[in-house]
Amino acid sequence: MITETPVQPRSFPRPARRRTHTSFWFTAREAFGIAMNELRAHKLRSFLTLLGIVISTATLIAVMSVVHGLNQYIATHIADLGVNTFIMSEFKWAQGYEAWLKARRRNRPLTIEEFDFIRDNLLGYKHIGAAAELWPNPPAHYGRQEIEEVDLSGVTPGLVDIGQTEVEYGRYISDSDYLHRSMVCFIGQDIVDKLFANIDPLGKEILVRGLPFQVIGVAKRIGTTFGQSQDNFIQIPLSTYQKVFVARPQLQIFVQAWDSDQMMALEDEARELLRIRRHIPYHEDDTFAINTSEALMSAWQSLTKTIFGGAVGIVAVFMVIGGIVIMNIMLASVTERYQEIGLRKSLGARRKDIMMQFMTESMVMAAAGGAIGLIVAFLITAVVRSLVMPASMPIAAVIVGLLLSSFVGLFFGIYPANKAAKLDPIEALRMEG
Repeated sequence: MITETPVQPRSFPRPARRRTHTSFWFTAREAFGIAMNELRAHKLRSFLTLLGIVISTATLIAVMSVVHGLNQYIATHIADLGVNTFIMSEFKWAQGYEAWLKARRRNRPLTIEEFDFIRDNLLGYKHIGAAAELWPNPPAHYGRQEIEEVDLSGVTPGLVDIGQTEVEYGRYISDSDYLHRSMVCFIGQDIVDKLFANIDPLGKEILVRGLPFQVIGVAKRIGTTFGQSQDNFIQIPLSTYQKVFVARPQLQIFVQAWDSDQMMALEDEARELLRIRRHIPYHEDDTFAINTSEALMSAWQSLTKTIFGGAVGIVAVFMVIGGIVIMNIMLASVTERYQEIGLRKSLGARRKDIMMQFMTESMVMAAAGGAIGLIVAFLITAVVRSLVMPASMPIAAVIVGLLLSSFVGLFFGIYPANKAAKLDPIEALRMEG
């Protein structure tokens, strides 16, 4: 007996979803093409429409670029006190005017005796040093060559191990120089260029306020900060500075920890030692300040956030204005193209096709404005950078600018697109744009 095996019906993949995806991308591509044709057909109108978007996008990206560049510059040139380093001084940096007035009445300068006390009693630091700057800046002479102003400071030998100063040739101030109050100096590259052109400066004597200092070493070039040279300096032993210039100098004490984990404990210990030295009661505030790179950067970033917040407010106003202009132009475009819309609908275009067409057109218009704004911002950033103010365009600024402009076009294009999609094809064909 022959039994027939029932034939299972073959299953075929459903093409509906694929057709849906194909239809979506075809519709989107067609809408994009129509949008580009409309932009090309009305160049002047399109440009005037995009003006608000261009200005707002360029402003946003340019401000972000300047803030980003300044943050990087401050971190590397101003807030770079040295790795894991804090500075004890009379005043706290980057504080408000009222706080500064209060500190001015309460705080006292740090002295050499206090530096010696901290150096001898503070445990666990990697390096420690102190410096005092002479004000006003004195002139310096060598032979017939003269510099009207130099940054002269008295330093301890250990300061070379902290911060940016490095020895190019010769040597730095030694413990022997400090102990014997030697009339020696360590100089920056600007001093070499201006006083010792084509001459080896080592062993030569520089006159500062009529006093001779023998050059024992030259520093590596540091560069400029906001156009101000950092190489126009002369450093002498702090003990010599005390002997010939200021008997009781006002110090800054530099303390370097071994690692970042040790920083907080070392700061607390240094604070406690100085409070003990000054006999400050536990319920009273410090009569000195401790400054760190992080505190300086935090204060700076707080300022730049305020500036950026103001810029965002201006950008928002321009964006809304640009969006409203785009919406009005798109409404006018819908009115002009009644018959086109009616014809497309009568040939089978769906409501969502018409809506996608006009929304795409609005978004493409705004994105084009964002792209032009990006170019303008790039030129502004280049000009700002050439004028010695640091600026660097981050990729985040580019992405935010383009996405924001596209979103504005999409948002303000919804109403005109919806109006066009709701048109009855018969009525639309009877209307004249």
